[in-house]
Amino acid sequence: MRRPTSWQRPHLTRAGHRLLAAGLVGVLVAGTAGCFGGADDAPQLIKIGMLANIDGQLEAPGSELRDGFQLYLDMHGGQLGGHPAEMVVADEGYDPQVAVESATRLLEQDGVSAITGIINGGNVTAILPLINERQVPLVGGLGRPEIDDVTYVWHTNLLSEEPGVAMAPFVKQEVGSGRVYAIGPDFQGGRDELRGFVDTFKGLGGRIANPGGQAVFSPFPGTTDFQPYLEEIAESDADAIYCFFDAQSAISFVQQYAESDVADLPLYAAGFVTEPASLEAQGEAAEGIYNGLNYSPDLDNAANREFVAAWNAAYPGRVPTSIVMASYDAAAVLDRAIAAAGTNPTPAQINAAIANLGQLTSPRGPWQFAKTTHAPIQKWYLRQVRRDGRALANVVVSELTTLGG
Repeated sequence: MRRPTSWQRPHLTRAGHRLLAAGLVGVLVAGTAGCFGGADDAPQLIKIGMLANIDGQLEAPGSELRDGFQLYLDMHGGQLGGHPAEMVVADEGYDPQVAVESATRLLEQDGVSAITGIINGGNVTAILPLINERQVPLVGGLGRPEIDDVTYVWHTNLLSEEPGVAMAPFVKQEVGSGRVYAIGPDFQGGRDELRGFVDTFKGLGGRIANPGGQAVFSPFPGTTDFQPYLEEIAESDADAIYCFFDAQSAISFVQQYAESDVADLPLYAAGFVTEPASLEAQGEAAEGIYNGLNYSPDLDNAANREFVAAWNAAYPGRVPTSIVMASYDAAAVLDRAIAAAGTNPTPAQINAAIANLGQLTSPRGPWQFAKTTHAPIQKWYLRQVRRDGRALANVVVSELTTLGG
């Protein structure tokens, strides 16, 4: 297991940018020291623990979490709330025990004031006792299941069931009395994603084509051959398919679907299935897929234009995703909370400040934390994979709904 390390961006061509950011930190710290009264009261270094996969099947979303957070730091002089800030990266791994051990080191050895990141929502549950014991806020950047005690738990992206909840009414409208086959990966996030769709779809009078009326799950990680599942779909008399898959599995499933006997069935999906890293590899196989998510880089608002421009300058050729956006927003939440929490705040004081932030401006549009779930109250968008010039993109078709609260 790798020891947590400060994240160093691999884009060495941006060294001048990083030196400029470092210089800005020095100027800003020197300029604000007097506001805190003197050298002893100078703003302390704030460390934020980034818990995410650093290799393997989920390395791509792991890098998006890291890079989105770092983009915000770079755009704000390397500071959060007037303090010099450092992101400390730890490996989330593929077993809850790995996440627990990494979170323990972040808290005990690195002394972080908050934890962010986390790809597998099940790991939120795994580290929750640590979070509560240490009274350190978790400001997650992806999804998580519903949990009873959210005192120190906040998420800037979504609850894992919500993509399916948002998409179910549209799919029901499209298929009418037809039957839909639901499939996804067998881990906490996958089970939550499919439950959100199946329960909502059934509640609207929809019919599930799967045996027993329950979603089918493929082993995670490691499933690369989806042919047996596609053959089962062909035998089920399904009229359409709904799926959620992670990164690499999304590529394999969509490619194999397009070459299968069920390629004529409409494929609907959670938006993560066709996010840019997967979409580039999926190619024409993904064209036409309707999917739902809380963000698209073509949203027309000032915050998104600034965000996309900064991302494109930092990472030319990479399209910003909802994961990048939500991790960027996690940094924005901490920035505002740390500033509001007073001189050299404790983690508990930062957590209390998060609770009082109110509405936030974001590339996705305005949103705020729901008081009961500490997840966003936000709009959801229907997107379709279409040609945008020579490339494929998730083009916003309409708003789906507002969830949260």
